[in-house]
Amino acid sequence: MNDDRPPISVDELHAFVDGQLDARRLPALLERLRDHPDDAARVLQWQAQRIGLRQLARDTDLGETPPAMAAAVRRRASALHRRQVWPQAAAAALLLGIGLAGGWYAAPRATPGGALAASPAFVQEAVMAHAVFVPEKRHPVEVGAADEAHLVQWLSRRLGAPLKVPSLIDRGYRLLGGRLLPGDDAPRAQFMYENAQGTRVTLYVAVFAPGQAPSTTAFRTAHQGRETSFYWIEDRYGYALSADTDDAELAALAREVYRQLGGA
Repeated sequence: MNDDRPPISVDELHAFVDGQLDARRLPALLERLRDHPDDAARVLQWQAQRIGLRQLARDTDLGETPPAMAAAVRRRASALHRRQVWPQAAAAALLLGIGLAGGWYAAPRATPGGALAASPAFVQEAVMAHAVFVPEKRHPVEVGAADEAHLVQWLSRRLGAPLKVPSLIDRGYRLLGGRLLPGDDAPRAQFMYENAQGTRVTLYVAVFAPGQAPSTTAFRTAHQGRETSFYWIEDRYGYALSADTDDAELAALAREVYRQLGGA
């Protein structure tokens, strides 16, 4: 079947990083990132730069906003609202992980799968990171499993909270190692596993600032192309287990990871 969708442009890659991409274009963009590792690496670099700039801005006292400027912003926001451009605003909010709806309940079970665009921002980050690094042959991880103790200590320090690396060896997956990645507003960790057939699974970990974690959620699934992610939130931690494999196998792996990380 021919794909009549227009190709993803560089401007749309920038829009994705800035949280301004039309949500309808997200599936096509993620497909491109999966098929073009150079573009995916570039997007991750832009994301890291964006986070760095935001951190610099937070460290700078900009003073009080001039009343005239604040009034102009309010007038502009009111005009946009009257013109009914809420779809663009909703898309931006969705990609930034803002305004997530309710309906999240803590339980070790999977709810029906959904589109990636409807998942929290950290899950979208997880899928992109999975697409970037799983195909890598020479450097799939930053620190190998031989230095697991150092890896866990280093990532725990960078994320600001103690991390654990579940063992999946009994289910046929050995740990390859892990790496530090940029997230929307804080560093993230990715651990990678591989079985004897070469199938790779990644566990993406986000640590949220106190009071900033999305509402507690049960196991949920997000689908994008061939990849499936099982994700859940526990206290300040967000986890996403991603793979291009059978949903039943991935669900079993997710339950094992959940158990080892202290889930009921």
